[in-house]
Amino acid sequence: MQIDFHHAVTYVAARIAGFPHDDADIIAYAAQYVDDATCDGTIKFDNKAIYKRISSSHKTIDLENLDPVEDLVVWMPFHFLPGNGGADPGDDPEGTFIHKLVALPDSPVAQEMVQAAIRDPEKPYSLHRLGITMHVYADTWAHQGFAGVLHEINEVDDFEEIGDSRVFAGGLKGFINHIVEKAAPPLGHGKANVFPDMPFLSWRYKNGQGKVIERNNTDIFCEAANGICKAMQRYRGQNETGIGVQDMTSLRDLFLSLKLEDGSKRHNEWIKAIAAGRFSFGPATISYADEGQDSWKAQALGGTRDLPKFPYKDSFLTSNWKLFHDALQLHRITVSHDILPIYGICAA
Repeated sequence: MQIDFHHAVTYVAARIAGFPHDDADIIAYAAQYVDDATCDGTIKFDNKAIYKRISSSHKTIDLENLDPVEDLVVWMPFHFLPGNGGADPGDDPEGTFIHKLVALPDSPVAQEMVQAAIRDPEKPYSLHRLGITMHVYADTWAHQGFAGVLHEINEVDDFEEIGDSRVFAGGLKGFINHIVEKAAPPLGHGKANVFPDMPFLSWRYKNGQGKVIERNNTDIFCEAANGICKAMQRYRGQNETGIGVQDMTSLRDLFLSLKLEDGSKRHNEWIKAIAAGRFSFGPATISYADEGQDSWKAQALGGTRDLPKFPYKDSFLTSNWKLFHDALQLHRITVSHDILPIYGICAA
């Protein structure tokens, strides 16, 4: 999924779940920032204070993607949550260990992850953690069938659009042959490029096990939106009614009508639709900036460019950027050290 879902749709789902604007804004920003927090290392301040951060993503073409340890600490806990074949703790799916690592929508592992975030609402970074969790939870739908490690199970071949609509000139094969990602290693859905992330696309492909898979991304994205809405309603202690018919119709219409390859362009249209009051909570103004003066990092540190030392401000401790990175570390520890071992998965 791209910024149109992780930011805009997460905001919509949070508002429908009953969160006020300011809280939904934090949840949605955190959900998207999972894709943009690509830097790790230590932040040093001029008063000798330090803060150590971790990253939750790498660029598609990045040598760190070839490091199996990086795969386990970045791609697996934040983007390709292992589904354990849909089996409960103590049970193994058919096949070898790799089949335990393949992401599956709303798996028992994913439900355990959501519950861990729900049980911890008192932390100052609880909303940031909820946003991170909603990113990973939504990706269990979009990234289903792929694993967050380098393995031939992630191979993709013979892909083509299906249905009446044809978005890509020359078809999907023509599109993939003209971009650098065709050289991407079989990590996650790298071989499928952005096709699992496009909400309007219906397509088929042959997976790494030689099985033909047909996917209607619109249906998948609607299910994901409903799933994260129910999870956020549970966080608030409300009945899990999910997204109502009217709002779901608006979501589906936007998914289908914004046939744009560029996720940022789709995101801009979503922002306009939310501002125009397309949803039941009424008009709202949202924005997102991972860089520049409006970004969480700049608000916390005074700029987005890493410096040898930053001027320290007491407000750093309660900044959204710092709270996000606090939540990021707890999420990774919880998933990798607490949840996955219950399912017989050692990935830390």
